[in-house]
Amino acid sequence: MAHSNNLKFIPFQALVLILICFWSEFCTSRDTITSTQSIKDPEIIVSVGKTFKLGFFSPVNTTNRYVGILDNIPVTTAVWVANRDKPLNDSSGIVTISEGGNLVILNGQKEVIWSSNVSNPVANSSAQLLDTGNLVLRDNSSGRIIWESFQHPSNSFLQMMRLGTDAKKGEMTLLTSWKSPSDPSIGSFSAGVDPLSIPQFFVWNGSHPYWRSGPWNGQVFIGVPVMYKLYSNGFNLVDDKKGTVDLTFSYANESIVSYIFLNNEGTLQEKYRFVAKEDWTVPWWGPENECDVYGKCGPFGSCNSLDSPICTCLNGFEPKHMEEWSRGNWSSGCIRKTPLQCERNNTINEKVKEDGFLKLERVKVPDFEVWSPGLHDSCGSLCLNNCSCIAYSFYIGIGCMQWSGNLIDIQKFPDGGADVYIRVAYSELDEEKNMKTVLAIAISIGSITIAICAYYSWRWMAKQRGSMFKRVSSEVHTKVHCRQKPLLISFNIRKEAEK
Repeated sequence: MAHSNNLKFIPFQALVLILICFWSEFCTSRDTITSTQSIKDPEIIVSVGKTFKLGFFSPVNTTNRYVGILDNIPVTTAVWVANRDKPLNDSSGIVTISEGGNLVILNGQKEVIWSSNVSNPVANSSAQLLDTGNLVLRDNSSGRIIWESFQHPSNSFLQMMRLGTDAKKGEMTLLTSWKSPSDPSIGSFSAGVDPLSIPQFFVWNGSHPYWRSGPWNGQVFIGVPVMYKLYSNGFNLVDDKKGTVDLTFSYANESIVSYIFLNNEGTLQEKYRFVAKEDWTVPWWGPENECDVYGKCGPFGSCNSLDSPICTCLNGFEPKHMEEWSRGNWSSGCIRKTPLQCERNNTINEKVKEDGFLKLERVKVPDFEVWSPGLHDSCGSLCLNNCSCIAYSFYIGIGCMQWSGNLIDIQKFPDGGADVYIRVAYSELDEEKNMKTVLAIAISIGSITIAICAYYSWRWMAKQRGSMFKRVSSEVHTKVHCRQKPLLISFNIRKEAEK
């Protein structure tokens, strides 16, 4: 009889455990939404490796409810938001698969406030959250992915995601900023890859450039110094040279969770952490300082955040509007002091010496670079023989770059960057040579002066040490003599007493 009671008890106990696990976030390993398995606020689904979760959340300082993909750690950050422009105003929301096969968010009145909006959906579909942070809508019959969140990013660029441009289709996959930390609707800033000439990564404020990465050299963007320190591998850019570019990144170390995000102020940052830890490290891409802002010093101006003022004209150039420049308004930039040889209307008998180049070291190269097939040794001569070429640079992994028109968005780096050669009139080269000569003479005179001063200082110190040695020796001798005299007296007294 007791045995019979135990048999009846076991199924009931198992049922209780199943129910507890079904409703408990701790026990659940569910990563899929179907037409029969929806989630209601505040329920979630979690990727198999528990890296990301999808569910309802409210940003700081608001009670509005959104459906998003979040880091699966206590202090969560949303990396993707579905209904970013149509928040729920209560906790009655539901995420499910519609009869037509689209992934949808319903409010309390069963109205669709967001949809994956697949044009040719399939009725038998399900949505799964992957460990990459990608939410995919599949055709259950074939396993084919018919929609994915990676193709519709919010403000975060996750590992294995593709950001790119397809010029043929006129499509561009962009990150878009939040309006504010409490409002995930589309803000003022966007970011993505510009495929023109040599690919670069841009942040735009509306339709205007706000920051750029510099050209891609096959491993890193050469205008982002932090990439040399942290990202020697992991990034991959595919360029078909016909207007189609795709940028992806991933770490070989699977224990690292990382993504790049565009904040509401237009700044690109990377957050990364180890899976076993909850603390994020956040290195900056840019803009990090005033000089990172696109075109801060105007045409033919160079920006150095370590200088004051931060803007200077390139050698051979001067401020276009001196009064504005002196007031710290550098937007109009600089103009050339002396026209180039090929810009002049020379008479037949007039002989004008050939233009030359001044070297600008360790800089973010200007925008609007054009790739040239020239090799390292011929890059300069190719530019010199082309009247429209006003600067060139050769960088390993890129090759020969040339510029015409205004040189814009040049930034001086403490280290890294590239060397750019700026075309100037011959007279500017003479002036530069004279300056170098004066500097060399000043350095030589300074070095000689320092050497003479050092010599006499050494002589003086030697004399001082000699005098000090004599004085100390004399004092020691005197003390010893004074000590010996009482001893002799005492000895003589003892001798007299013995007699």
